[in-house]
Amino acid sequence: MKVALMVAEKPSLAASLATILSNGKCSVRKGSNSACSVHEWVGQFRGETTRFKMTSVCGHIMGLEFVGKYNSWDRVDPADLFACPTEKKESTPNLRMPYFLAQEARGCDYLILWLDCDKEGENICYEVMAAVSDSIHNVHSNRVTYRAKFSAITDKDIKYAMDNLIHPNENEAKSVDARQELDLRIGCAFTRFQTKFFQGKYADLDASLISYGPCQTPTLGFCVQRHDEIQTFKPETFWYVQVSVGETPEVKLEWHRVRVFEKEIACIYLNKVKDHKEATVEAVSTKEQVKGRPQALNTVELMRAASAGLGIGPHTAMQIAEKLYTRGYISYPRTETTQYPTNFDLK
Repeated sequence: MKVALMVAEKPSLAASLATILSNGKCSVRKGSNSACSVHEWVGQFRGETTRFKMTSVCGHIMGLEFVGKYNSWDRVDPADLFACPTEKKESTPNLRMPYFLAQEARGCDYLILWLDCDKEGENICYEVMAAVSDSIHNVHSNRVTYRAKFSAITDKDIKYAMDNLIHPNENEAKSVDARQELDLRIGCAFTRFQTKFFQGKYADLDASLISYGPCQTPTLGFCVQRHDEIQTFKPETFWYVQVSVGETPEVKLEWHRVRVFEKEIACIYLNKVKDHKEATVEAVSTKEQVKGRPQALNTVELMRAASAGLGIGPHTAMQIAEKLYTRGYISYPRTETTQYPTNFDLK
């Protein structure tokens, strides 16, 4: 009997996927690293009876770091970090994730990757493939390794993904490698430089580390700029004339000047209209308006809506969204698109 190893991005997701794909008829055992479970059942794959093993990772398996000697702040010039060698190391060594995956992959004929459908997930696909390369023969072959693409944890979406497997996208995976290297080099170089600079300039500086992030630091700049605008804002009193006509319904008229900043001018206009009991309609115009279809939320709009409408911060909002996604209530929350999937049921 053929054996297929399936890998999801987190244990809770693996459990949900296994329940759907096995129609609730799978056995469960603890993995050797105690963090991940293995769900097993028998089904059909590529026209053959196949034993499926569904397990997971816990996010990225590997992380990018500088080679040992470049981790010293005192012996290395921050400028050297832009060109020094780097290496991949286990993100969480105590989980022994590469060993666990290699162990589960022994004797498997196929690898089916159920990582999250974003660039990070694509990168983890290749981390999994590297971990099992000694256990699964020719793991980079399109006839051995498959990629499931899905946007929601529902029976329909998951079974559709299983019936329409594709292959991992190496270019997207490499783009994450490039981003990780840029973040590491830029973040560490500027963090070390500005920490040592400010500590040397201000002896009483109460900070052992002044970190720099390619995204976080510009964002902090926007926050400071907006804070300064609020602090330096000087409110200015204005006046406007408010007029209404009719009783049922009452119609509020808008003043074409909107508002004025001189009380005397507002009073002049008020005196001109307050003794008049009738208004003359000089022109009527009509226009057709179309209410657009509701747009799906991307990650930024989701966090904005949660903050403005529910008073929930970004971190908490994403935690809740991840749980709702895993339980099948919403589609994948970490997305840059506002388009609905082609197989989305709009009814």
